[in-house]
Amino acid sequence: MVVPPWLSVPPPGYGGLEQVVTGLVDALVRRGHTVTLFGAGEWHGTAAQDFVSTGPDLQFARLGESLPELAHLARVRHLVDAADFDVIHDHTTIGPLVAGRRSVPTVATVHGNPVGEYGTVLSDTDHGVGLVAISHAQRRLNPALPWVGTVHNALDLADIPQKSAPSAGPVLWLARFSPDKGPDVAIRACRAAGLPLLLAGKCNEPAERRYYDEVVAPLLGDDVEVVLNADRDATLRMLVGARCLIMPIQWEEPFGMVMVEAMATGTPVVALGRGAVPELVRSGVTGLVCDGPEDLPAALRAVERLDPRDCVAHVAANFSTSRMAQGYEAIYRQAAASTRELTRLTIR
Repeated sequence: MVVPPWLSVPPPGYGGLEQVVTGLVDALVRRGHTVTLFGAGEWHGTAAQDFVSTGPDLQFARLGESLPELAHLARVRHLVDAADFDVIHDHTTIGPLVAGRRSVPTVATVHGNPVGEYGTVLSDTDHGVGLVAISHAQRRLNPALPWVGTVHNALDLADIPQKSAPSAGPVLWLARFSPDKGPDVAIRACRAAGLPLLLAGKCNEPAERRYYDEVVAPLLGDDVEVVLNADRDATLRMLVGARCLIMPIQWEEPFGMVMVEAMATGTPVVALGRGAVPELVRSGVTGLVCDGPEDLPAALRAVERLDPRDCVAHVAANFSTSRMAQGYEAIYRQAAASTRELTRLTIR
């Protein structure tokens, strides 16, 4: 299992990819697999039997640069060539482009939207690398890519606190501060609904701080509370205590792990129906999916009639780590079998 060099697994606070990888590794180990986690830094909190670090320090300060990830992947390749693995599961951005040089078959999960420059990189993926989508909506954005399957992200419910009755707390917005996530839309919707809002955002990258200062801060008032860069425990407490989670996304969200986390605590989701939202939220049961921003205020008021137990049951049935692991197992076996067949034909 290969993660980018700037991420700790699991995350100390907000972090969708890191949470997914943690759940997947732990589920695979429970199912009898031997998993080695390749990352950076000196620590991990997964059940992986081995952790191989490509450097002593996480490269978070250089997030977005290509060289740290390329160096990380080069070190991984040299380490993998000397070992005996059945398959590599790559979660990096550049990994699919260089994975063809590895001696072990690679499955790569696409965590972002496969369009624009990222789509160009993915279109040059080596033919021996299988791409996995995290939602059908994501896959539809670029159907020509060499997809080998779709596996929804998942969450381990064992560590999630749950409520049995609706909460009287504020509406919660939980995301990184970006125009894609619509915190400004959330402020206006809650204000129109006459409901308090808790903005709990990741705000430690330059672009996030700039957006917060220039766009979000001028909209704040007494009806909006702000919590920046909350840790994992605080995040879960906010989810449990929230009336609902608001997701006024302004882009084609490829998944949206925070929606699954909210429903896992029993908190319903009010969201705009873009990207993968309709795949994750059962409108009228685990939340309310709206066509436009003008529909959000009424939905925020109406969401209190939904049963938290339906939210939890929906996550347990559709987004469990066991189900995710089973989906990836099938893809791993397919990748390993294809490589064995290619080797047999080459020897002939």
